[in-house]
Amino acid sequence: MTAVSRPVKIQSTEVQSMNTPPVSLEALSTHYREILRGLGEDPQREGLVDTPKRAMKAMQYLTRGYHQSLDEIVNNAMFSSDNDEMVLLKDIELYSLCEHHVLPIIGKAHVAYLPNGRVIGLSKMARIVDMFAARLQIQENMTRQIAEAIMQVTQARGVAVVVEARHMCMTMRGIEKQNSSMTTSVMLGAFREDPRTREEFLDLIRR
Repeated sequence: MTAVSRPVKIQSTEVQSMNTPPVSLEALSTHYREILRGLGEDPQREGLVDTPKRAMKAMQYLTRGYHQSLDEIVNNAMFSSDNDEMVLLKDIELYSLCEHHVLPIIGKAHVAYLPNGRVIGLSKMARIVDMFAARLQIQENMTRQIAEAIMQVTQARGVAVVVEARHMCMTMRGIEKQNSSMTTSVMLGAFREDPRTREEFLDLIRR
């Protein structure tokens, strides 16, 4: 589906999340220990003694996007260019966590933009995807955040993002539909206004 364009609010969201007081690592480990106990397990048995610490470190890594900023990710990797044709990076692997069940979202993103005198370093596009994926998310919001961030840093004539992903909260529990996947899209600028530009993008990601 294609969402309606709204004003960019990336910076305020980042500042708010980064200003949240961090919980101590020991406190996080304690919470995991209590979860194990609540599930009926013995946190002191051999296989689980170090699990709270390992789980805490894994969760820190999987949510590292809360402690990253757009400026830090891009790091001035913007370059002058006369190219005004579409730049597309396909099949960017992404791993996120569903904010409703804290279960994995596994998929890929396709990101394109129409340069307006400047291009962004190629790896930075993938890093922007990673930054927003590495948070508790719903796919619809993540797709828009990626698109608006790319638009903000490139000032492009248009940005297009399509995300295709499988949600473990749907395949491992609940309705348990193993082969289901979700596709979301956000088109900004020329990709939204010009059907030919949008179709060129969609045709390229189908190949």
